[in-house]
Amino acid sequence: MKKSQKIIEDSINELTTVFERIDNIALINQNKVLKAFQSNQIALRHMNGSSGYGYDDAGREALSKVFADTFGAEDGIVTPNIVSGTHALTVALFGLLRPNDILLSISGKPYDTLSEVLTGKNNGSLADFGVNYRQIDLTELGEFDLPLIEKTLLSSKIKMIMLQRSRGYAWRKALTTPQIQQVVLFIKKISPETIVFVDNCYGEFMNEKEPTDVGADVMAGSLIKNPGGGIAPTGGYIVGKKNLIKLIEGRVTSPSIGMEVGSYLSGYLQFFQGIFLAPHVVAQAAKTAVLFSASLKKLGYEVLPDPFDELNDIVCSVKIGDEQKLIDFCQAVQRVSPIDSFVKPVPWDMPGYQDKVIMAAGCFVQGASIELSCDAPIKPPYIAYFQGGLTFEHGKIAVAECLKALIDE
Repeated sequence: MKKSQKIIEDSINELTTVFERIDNIALINQNKVLKAFQSNQIALRHMNGSSGYGYDDAGREALSKVFADTFGAEDGIVTPNIVSGTHALTVALFGLLRPNDILLSISGKPYDTLSEVLTGKNNGSLADFGVNYRQIDLTELGEFDLPLIEKTLLSSKIKMIMLQRSRGYAWRKALTTPQIQQVVLFIKKISPETIVFVDNCYGEFMNEKEPTDVGADVMAGSLIKNPGGGIAPTGGYIVGKKNLIKLIEGRVTSPSIGMEVGSYLSGYLQFFQGIFLAPHVVAQAAKTAVLFSASLKKLGYEVLPDPFDELNDIVCSVKIGDEQKLIDFCQAVQRVSPIDSFVKPVPWDMPGYQDKVIMAAGCFVQGASIELSCDAPIKPPYIAYFQGGLTFEHGKIAVAECLKALIDE
């Protein structure tokens, strides 16, 4: 038996209880989504599209209610007119923040694509409009720095606290729902009026509860990640407190019309079907991430999270330690993809990123992170960020191909 095959078989045998935990969470979330469909009386008419202004678009309105109910929020915005997770976050930030307001990130530096949104100069950034950005890093143990957060809240009027659930390009674990709940309670006790905003990208349906279930005021993400179930062709969502969503609506369109308009001629079938399938698809991606983690750990690589840790996003981070091996790893992911398997990805200056980035993503939906994909900034210690997988079977095939790229058999 080849070394790579034995590593995979041994890993799967050891991960039985981990896989059972993932399946149990999927069942809980599937029931949650089903109840949201039933309580909102979703019917075939809601699948239909609209044109022009999109007045009385029942599908758009019902889809937003399904997302809000699923995520334990008062209201929501779900639209294909939001083009990415970064766009969803940007719309929410501009909808809620005003000149001279202070925005405080308490999970360290946000994902690279937000840098220009927060602090860019003469590009229409929040800074250009007089919004002040501050940052508090997580502790070395990956915990919130509560003493510094308290000191900052007591010394300054903080309009909004933002936290990023997933790791971005940082070497840390994703934030847990209990961590988020604890810090929300901590913040609200000191400064009840401060808005708590969560970037939930890569984290939806990974746990039994979402940040808005445990007190976050607003939460946003992308439909071509977890909640689109690998079917949604585009779009983003924002859910949260009704009064805050109302303000954000004015930035999705304009303050005068909010979400009374917004058409989508193709219809909403893929979006409804996507969120319905999402708990199962996310479970497939989670199992794939755990198998990558276990297999690469056996090969001697440092991984996050550990395969037996609680998984809080769909990402597996691997310290490859060598530039060429990192490129080989990502190219292996591309080779085993259903789309563009013949393409060889190379590092390039991708818009919004600080370093050259290599991205492997042979996806049905361009750039869909819930599909099997891997990306990495080209800088030491050369970390690969692997995520996604619509089926666990495909995940196993991908692990085998990646192991072959790293070991000589």
